Amino acid sequence: MKIYFAGSIRGGRDDTMIYKEIISHLKNYGEVFTEHVGDQSLAVQGGDGADDRSIYKRDMKWLYSANILVAEVSTPSLGVGFEIAQAIQWNKRVLCLYRPQRGKKLSALITGCSKIFNVEYTALGEAKKAIDIFFKKEKYTE
Repeated sequence: MKIYFAGSIRGGRDDTMIYKEIISHLKNYGEVFTEHVGDQSLAVQGGDGADDRSIYKRDMKWLYSANILVAEVSTPSLGVGFEIAQAIQWNKRVLCLYRPQRGKKLSALITGCSKIFNVEYTALGEAKKAIDIFFKKEKYTE
């Protein structure tokens, strides 16, 4: 199984430790192309490619070859939203994990899309359980 993990980089790096834990758990199910998203040394500016164009090409190649996309969407990110939309366009299975936050709601374009398996969690164990359930399902249908 080839897995593309999406989490905020330029939108903010406050959830890096959560990303790292999720990525570690995802490795139980296959190869994670985007382990660098959980790297604490990766700054908001990125720094994981020569330039923006090369990052785009690399990431789209990885996403295209992935079987599924798992995204942690608690920190809003234009890039993660783009990746989710592209994954849906390419008929990839998509899991979005979200921690509810006071005064904030997840975009209706994410929660309202029947092609996305959305899961709210408050503790990391709940996110891992959601991942386990997601991988056990052959196909998510509403």
